[in-house]
Amino acid sequence: MSVKLGVAPIAWSNDDMPELGGDTTLEQCLDEASQAGYIGVESGGKFPKKSSELIPKLNKYKLHLCSGWYGANLRKNSVKDEKELIKEQLQLFKDCNSPCIVFAEVSGSIQGDPNRKLSTRPQMQKDEWKEFCNKISEMGKFLEDQEMPLAYHHHMGTVIETQEDTERLLDNTHDSVKLTLDTGHMLFAKGDSKKILENYKTRLKHIHCKDIRKNVLEKSLSKDFSFRSAFLEGAFTVPGDGCIDYIPLFEILKKNNYSGWLVVEAEQDPKKANPLEYAIKGFNYLKNTLDKTNIPIEQS
Repeated sequence: MSVKLGVAPIAWSNDDMPELGGDTTLEQCLDEASQAGYIGVESGGKFPKKSSELIPKLNKYKLHLCSGWYGANLRKNSVKDEKELIKEQLQLFKDCNSPCIVFAEVSGSIQGDPNRKLSTRPQMQKDEWKEFCNKISEMGKFLEDQEMPLAYHHHMGTVIETQEDTERLLDNTHDSVKLTLDTGHMLFAKGDSKKILENYKTRLKHIHCKDIRKNVLEKSLSKDFSFRSAFLEGAFTVPGDGCIDYIPLFEILKKNNYSGWLVVEAEQDPKKANPLEYAIKGFNYLKNTLDKTNIPIEQS
């Protein structure tokens, strides 16, 4: 087995809050991601939507497209509608040989609302859960047929937030529905990433290595912050700068023979957390921790 190290552009520019890193160019993001040692980058709002424009930029900085976010509205839309909406991104990802699409349901999400406390996030009743899982299964099978797996991302402020939500989704959907495990979001939701890795190894497709500052997390939960307030307070950071010990997680990955991407991702204000500095910090921590667990890292 071996893993590849990638990084998300959200450290440089935040699509949900354009004022954070709004003046930062895509070229700076790609250049600094490469400088930090990564061989992959996820897509973001500043990325070209056509492969004829994106691939030359990635090639210039010797980077691969290692996935990217797709926000779905399957609670409102038909599967047919969602297939049409995802079409452009699907083609881009296929052209760029991305390993998967990081897929999340965002209808009713409060993740971008500064006035909505996390306790008010949307939830589904039994009948809607059944319909939702059927739709996700249909999308999973469609994307599997397109050779672009759906890797579902549990996320704070959405209908699939907790460990229980994540397990319920995976237990009630087709095997084509894969998982993006986000270590930061799982801890924020009081979940256990180790148990997910142990129990759903066949569904794991992609990993976001996001760390948590424990004191900010405790404050955010006790005061029932909005998601936006929590990350502006500094809840998220890169691996090695927070409270998550990745060695036990990587030992499970080794046992399960995981070969895929580990993507450093941390929503932070770039004026407070220099993106290049933190990208290097996250890379070095992952490299050292992977060395300790004897997991090789692909170099290109």
